[in-house]
Amino acid sequence: MTKLEQGFLLLTSHLGNPDRRPLTLAQLRTLSQRVNNAARQTDARELLPSDLYAIGYGKEDAARILSLLDDTMLLERYLAKGADHGCYPLTRVSEHYPSLLRSRLGVDAPPCLWYKGDPTGLTRPAIALVGSRELSAANRRFAQEVGTQAARQDYVLVSGNARGADITAQQACIREHGQVISVVADTLSDKQPSDQILYLCEDSYDFPFSAARALSRNRIIHALGQCALVAQCELETGGSWDGSVKNLRNNWSPLCCFDDGSAASKALQDRGASLITAKQLSNLEDLCQPQPTLFTN
Repeated sequence: MTKLEQGFLLLTSHLGNPDRRPLTLAQLRTLSQRVNNAARQTDARELLPSDLYAIGYGKEDAARILSLLDDTMLLERYLAKGADHGCYPLTRVSEHYPSLLRSRLGVDAPPCLWYKGDPTGLTRPAIALVGSRELSAANRRFAQEVGTQAARQDYVLVSGNARGADITAQQACIREHGQVISVVADTLSDKQPSDQILYLCEDSYDFPFSAARALSRNRIIHALGQCALVAQCELETGGSWDGSVKNLRNNWSPLCCFDDGSAASKALQDRGASLITAKQLSNLEDLCQPQPTLFTN
């Protein structure tokens, strides 16, 4: 791990301590802009308070930044504990950090992803699948077909490992000997290793499930796919709806929704999603073509 990656982890991660106060995305963006504008030369010496004063920070904020960077022993212990559980970090400044997240999410890309499994799947074309935990029979068949076709057409399936649409599609993909990227909102270190599944989470590998983590990871799922497929969602409620609307607003990836005749699918279509049938999954490449949306300029 490079010094830059270490510094990024120290500034942006809880490192397993929920009481630690890393920089928010907005604060990180401000720091990056100020450093770039100052064109400070990289050298071997440690960052000094005077360096931060020179780019506009007061004593309190400068002390906080330097305190975060000084947590090197905590970082070493956290990295070692992670390695014992097969969990490793990819920071936004790491060479193999997913380029799609950088390009599509920009400053909102996760500062740190922790992974468990073979990370080479992050370099392959992928299809994202989202959907409700409770599925009707037709919607469940659609989710299964997404997983099946992803494997047969050599796409990695990206999903969220939740009950319902996620697990249905993931299991179908695995049965067809495909590869899955599972972006989890619970404890990464508890996941069982698998040759076919790469597990991802953001921030800390040992944090438990929370609704906030579940909502936050949706942007990762949508942005990692060449397109995102919605098996089923509820109108104006739930994570699948929230992530899909944000995708359409921010143009993370083309969004296709199963045409199940629901009010939710019609509402997504009105915002720019394409309604599709299970038969159209036979050519995933066609679904990956960008479509204009309500939010497109």
